[in-house]
Parts: sequence; C-alpha cells; structure tokens
Amino acid sequence: MDNAGTGALIRQLRTEAGLTQKQLADMVCVSDKAVSKWECGNGCPDISLLSELADALSTDVQTLLAGRIDKNESEIGNMKKTKFYVCRQCGNIITSTSEAAVTCCGSRLAPLEAKKAEEADMLRVEDIGGELYITSDHEMTKEHYISFAAYLSDSSAAVYKQYPEWDMQIRMPLVRTGRLVWYCTRHGLFYQDIRIKR
Repeated sequence: MDNAGTGALIRQLRTEAGLTQKQLADMVCVSDKAVSKWECGNGCPDISLLSELADALSTDVQTLLAGRIDKNESEIGNMKKTKFYVCRQCGNIITSTSEAAVTCCGSRLAPLEAKKAEEADMLRVEDIGGELYITSDHEMTKEHYISFAAYLSDSSAAVYKQYPEWDMQIRMPLVRTGRLVWYCTRHGLFYQDIRIKR
C-alpha cells in the first residue's frame, strides 16, 4: 500500500462525500487523529478496517490499496462492447460497458470471451410481423442450458433470462441489425450478428 497515495485518495473521497475527518472516524470506530494521519501519508489504515472504510467512502478495497481511481476510457456509447460476467455459484449475470472489477459470492469474476457461433450452433431468428422470434434446439436441462440471451446494438442492450427445462424462445421488438449474444452453462458465451433484410 502506498501511504501517500492511499491517504490522498481517502481525503479526496471523504471531501467528495461531504464528511469531516471526525464523521469518517466515527463511521469506522477510530479517532479523527488516525484519519488525519492517514490523509497526511504518515500511516495507513489497519487491514481490519479496509472493508468498513471502503464502504464508508463508497469505493472498494482494491481502489484503497491502489491509492488511485482508475477511470475507464469512454466506449463512445457502443453497447456492442458490453462485457458479461456470470457467477458460477449463484448464476448472477452482471454487465458492464467497459472493464470493471466485479465480484460475486466472494469470487472475482473475469469477463466472458464471446466466441463466434458456428452455423450449426446459431440461434434461429425470424421476423414474425413486427417482432423477432428467437429459438434454438439447444439442450435445456438443469446441467446444460442457455442461461441468457442478449441483444446488443450501438445504443441499447436487452438481456433475456432463460431457465432450465424451458424451450429456448424469445420475442423482442424488430431490429434490423445488431448482435445476439447467449451463454451456454457448459460451453460459454457465443455471438452472432443479426441482419434482417427489409
């Protein structure tokens, strides 16, 4: 831990939150002199305080340890670059439009790498009078199923949760172009591009 960097970050986050040193100290059960010491870079918080301190400052422990906030470059609103994270323990689906530090059930999650679907694995996409109807013959058992599908365009994203023992069927508003992404619990994340002719 960089004492000076972490101290400067604590001061920055505390003032952005509108807290005095005393208020922050009370929140984490230390003296205001301890907070002053941290902010001056003359010491660092005890490891047992980091989680509480991160919560009080609306940040995370890794950011406090790094002593800086890493801001993501703008993705220029392109939702096709959405990253998907899936927790293997609880099935939680988390998305971000750029790199993020994501944890669930006590584990840090890595973004899934989408593979381009082979012709035989593609989802079927039909225009049925103003809607897209998306289906698949993919196995849908408790051990092996499509957990979710998502439609991504430059400016929007829609996620459709699927469940084991359901038939894979999605109805969504008609779109002419975009990217269809889906997650198989056994084989991972896949994508195919949609181009519906007029």
